[in-house]
Amino acid sequence: MTTSALFTHLRPVALPTEHGGWSLTLEPVLLGLLVEPSWAGLAIGVAALLAFLARTPLKLALVDRHRGRDLERTRLARRVAATELAVLAVLGALALVLAEEPFWWVLVLAAPLVAIELWYDIRSRSRRLTPELAGSIGVAAVVAAIILAGGGSDRLAAGLWCVAAARAIAAISFVRVQLRRSKGRRHALLLSDGFQLAAVAAVLGGWLADAISIAGVIAIATLALVHVLLVRRPVPTTPILGAQQVVFGLAVVLTAGLGALAP
Repeated sequence: MTTSALFTHLRPVALPTEHGGWSLTLEPVLLGLLVEPSWAGLAIGVAALLAFLARTPLKLALVDRHRGRDLERTRLARRVAATELAVLAVLGALALVLAEEPFWWVLVLAAPLVAIELWYDIRSRSRRLTPELAGSIGVAAVVAAIILAGGGSDRLAAGLWCVAAARAIAAISFVRVQLRRSKGRRHALLLSDGFQLAAVAAVLGGWLADAISIAGVIAIATLALVHVLLVRRPVPTTPILGAQQVVFGLAVVLTAGLGALAP
């Protein structure tokens, strides 16, 4: 089998179709490494990206098992998932050895949220709002793990988890409404608006608890305001919508990260 044919065979089994998931997975990693860089944090970040990749073959294998199917793609998905999960375990062990402070407990706290997403995945309902929000908030815990592994404080870790989660909440609700608008489906602008308000309220609570810098609050508040305005404008094409979110995400990472580093 040629390299091209092998890639064509593997692609639907190994590569995620949720393009926005790349950004929402990478942003907590970048935020954590910006504020508290360490080798352990880098291992956690790579593990997070690998976990995002492993979700696709794992979901496919579990869905087929749930439906009582054992196809060629099922077996291929199991092999890909097993390989990626094995590497993930090695990265996790490496992070545990290199970490300055225990970080595993944050991932334990986030595990039920990821489990909710996986439960929906197995039943082919992953596109619903509940699993998307639960999974993204769970993935946002990666920033807290990186901060702790690098020797950062519990308060800083919790605050940046809140920022990353608020960013995800604001983005997911906005994009869902925009996609429904682009397809001419029924939509509720207030759904997006309500989650923008919830995101701002979350970071305001973190700021009042002295866990989030004012820059972090400004970043999320600005993002929420932009979403409120854009959701009432003509819907751009899907690639432009995705590019907007990448830019918005990086802006939040840089603003909140530099704010956390400021004396």
